[in-house]
Amino acid sequence: MSEFLEFLQDVPVVGILRDIPQGSESLCAETAAKCGLKAIEVTMNTNSAAEIISALKSAAKPFGIRVGAGTVRNMRDLKAALDAGAEFIVSPNTVESVIRACAQRNVPDIPGALSPTEVQNAYDWGATCVKIFPANCVGGPSYIKALRGPFRDIPLLACGGVSKENAGDYLRSGANLVAFGASIFKPDFMRANDWETIGKNLSEFLRAVKDR
Repeated sequence: MSEFLEFLQDVPVVGILRDIPQGSESLCAETAAKCGLKAIEVTMNTNSAAEIISALKSAAKPFGIRVGAGTVRNMRDLKAALDAGAEFIVSPNTVESVIRACAQRNVPDIPGALSPTEVQNAYDWGATCVKIFPANCVGGPSYIKALRGPFRDIPLLACGGVSKENAGDYLRSGANLVAFGASIFKPDFMRANDWETIGKNLSEFLRAVKDR
């Protein structure tokens, strides 16, 4: 098991920040730390994503939270993410050049895949873990369980429609990690600076994961 997966073993969750307003990084890091979240990705299609990644990484460092980049779809995105200091990379798609570049740099990489062939290719090219996305559109936990038959050695992250109600189902079905996004990090809440509600929802999600 990779060091990154070991780091997340007790809290196997990645939070996805899409459209977080610049300037909210400290409150985000404090909320995540209070609730126990250990990994956050900032999507590269967020305005000022590189600057937010850098600021959030600084704010999260005292809490031991790792900050990565999400929606890394090509080498241009990867360069911008790494230049900003991203500690791990997440993609919605399977791009060989991105996966191999991360492997060469020893940067944890979680590319998106859906078909069995994509899952195998991503792992062969050096993925740390493979993101099954959108998991909810192809059977949810039952699809993860089906993949576990032939792919017992490949770490999987379930993403897409993961909630406090079904996160435990995904993990029991064989997912190593789960990810959530706007269901908790709602752009409207972030714009309203309502980190109290975000924290409440995040705590409930993580409690459901721990109680699985």
